[in-house]
Amino acid sequence: MFPLRLSLCALGTVLLAACASTPVPTAVVVPNANLVAQGIPPVPQSLADAIGRYNDFRGHAFADWHPTQREMLVLHRKAGANTVQLFRVASPLAEGEQLTDGADPVGRASYEPRNGRYAVFERASGGNEVAQLYRLPLGQPGAQPVLLTSPDERHAMNTWLRKSGQLVYTAVPIDRTAQGGTRSKITTTLWLMDPEKPEGRRKLAELDGGGWTASRPSPDERLVTLTRYLSANESQIWLLDLASGATRQLAPAAGSQEAKATYAAAGWSPDGRALWITSDRAGEFRELMKLDLASGRIDRVSSHIPWDVSGVTLTEDGSRLAAQFNVDGRDELHFFDTATGKEAPAPAALPAGNVGSASYHRARGDLAFSVSNAQGPGQIYSLDNDGKVQQWTRAAAPAGVDTSGFSEQKIVRWKSFDGTTISGLLTPPPKKFSGKRPVLIAIHGGPESQASVGFLGRNAYFVQELGMALIQPNVRGSSGYGKSFLAMDNGFKREDSVKDIGALLDWIATQPDLDASRVLVTGGSYGGYMTLAVSTTYADRIAGAIDVVGISHFVTFLNNTESYRRDLRRVEYGDERDAAMKAHLDKISPLTNAARIKKPLFVIQGKNDPRVPYTEAEQIVAKVREGGTPVWYLRAENEGHGFQKKENQDFQFYATVLFMQQTVLKK
Repeated sequence: MFPLRLSLCALGTVLLAACASTPVPTAVVVPNANLVAQGIPPVPQSLADAIGRYNDFRGHAFADWHPTQREMLVLHRKAGANTVQLFRVASPLAEGEQLTDGADPVGRASYEPRNGRYAVFERASGGNEVAQLYRLPLGQPGAQPVLLTSPDERHAMNTWLRKSGQLVYTAVPIDRTAQGGTRSKITTTLWLMDPEKPEGRRKLAELDGGGWTASRPSPDERLVTLTRYLSANESQIWLLDLASGATRQLAPAAGSQEAKATYAAAGWSPDGRALWITSDRAGEFRELMKLDLASGRIDRVSSHIPWDVSGVTLTEDGSRLAAQFNVDGRDELHFFDTATGKEAPAPAALPAGNVGSASYHRARGDLAFSVSNAQGPGQIYSLDNDGKVQQWTRAAAPAGVDTSGFSEQKIVRWKSFDGTTISGLLTPPPKKFSGKRPVLIAIHGGPESQASVGFLGRNAYFVQELGMALIQPNVRGSSGYGKSFLAMDNGFKREDSVKDIGALLDWIATQPDLDASRVLVTGGSYGGYMTLAVSTTYADRIAGAIDVVGISHFVTFLNNTESYRRDLRRVEYGDERDAAMKAHLDKISPLTNAARIKKPLFVIQGKNDPRVPYTEAEQIVAKVREGGTPVWYLRAENEGHGFQKKENQDFQFYATVLFMQQTVLKK
């Protein structure tokens, strides 16, 4: 306890400094040293105590199977920890052995592919997304991770050469000239490295652009497939000769005049004569296909499933294939006989929910997969050759929270201004809440992401305890509904997606159980732009807005985002170097129209964000405050594109609930 006086009307930083204003309760939550909080009223400790139990849902994400043993690596945040770390799970439902620790979370991780005597994992610092690779010896108590890469480059693990135990990875240089970096040419370098002898790494190829990824090598390990990402609507498959470094375009064929399409390599046939790929070349959705390398012929395999394939894994002998299909926002597993290309029946025992990553064990053929649903975060299961399902991890629910009764999401649809059907997920509050309910519209990022079914985490508090209806719209430009829908917001059509939210507001007004006078809008990244755009376009129809790491001006964003992302984003948003497009982007940007924002605004940002630089937040905060509109601002000095550290997430959550209480929940 300590005395504290804070100005509720001042816009300065909330610190432990006295100021002449109305006394506030001494029992408040003080932002930690890495948080800068401006304009945010004191958060009562009583509020944190009441909602804190929703802060500790802890699921598991599958990372890799051990190459020979029936054990796995998983990503998990243990009780009391601040970040997600790497764990080894030796058998189904065994207690995980923690392998890493630190202030920053672990990203991808993989066993060494011959005998699994060490692991390699990715980790970035302070949210900067400049991922580095580390080798971690296993079976050696007290062993510390060994840095394998240069901090001046952004790295990604790609694939292993299993016979030699060498790792193929990518490196992209990072601008050190701060925002607006002047790097004229972006390249991706592919390297081959023995993680036990990193000094002997060998350059495989240097490729133009930042959208390259290598996948599994051919059975004889002479070739590796490359996927070149150009935009959400266009990608290519290339082959790289590991000995010579020579590359050639495989799909679409070099010089082909076919329409833009997406292609991605998924796996090899055992004889190395064919590739399993995914592509939307034949229609609206990404299908599973098979490409014959000698003739170039591409056969369609999953044309009978009118949804995008989102993941593919094959057994080591190539006889079985499991593919995930995104069915209206829910990933489902489908199984195929690779000899015939026919779909096989799925085991009846598969648990219900949204499937995350899936991977066959190299030696045993067991399929590992994760599942989340309305009642809990990701849990990992395995499916053996006989169709038996075993649970490997159990998600941890906080004491005092019974998730079994959490509301299920349901799909709702409405017509937009031009007749286009837009869909979204509605999570209604429990029936104990009567009368018209306030609404939280939560818009995904991307823009080419998708709101999908699954566990809401701490956001379930808004529904279960505050009685709010949560709507997660999939406006035009979202993935999962065909490539035409995906492209409907590109370039000069950007504002059409904002109009989709206007149509949603119209729909809300027709619903007898929803209160159109109490609508709050929120979103992160591109969803943050959408939040700000809704605040300028429909200010009279919302009660407030929460912008998380959002774009406030497209031209300053494109100038200042990390250089390796800039050209990829120009394809989506438009090229600001073109005078007409620059004028359009300036016209529609929320910063240009900030004077129209009349309802309270809460802006949340990470100082180290390489995607949407923190200056995007600072400039919209300053501009809206000039007009006299109340603005809360929360910046984390040790975060990037969204908060990953629990202590920062906790304060963001408390402040968000307080904002809701003062906008849509006030009596």
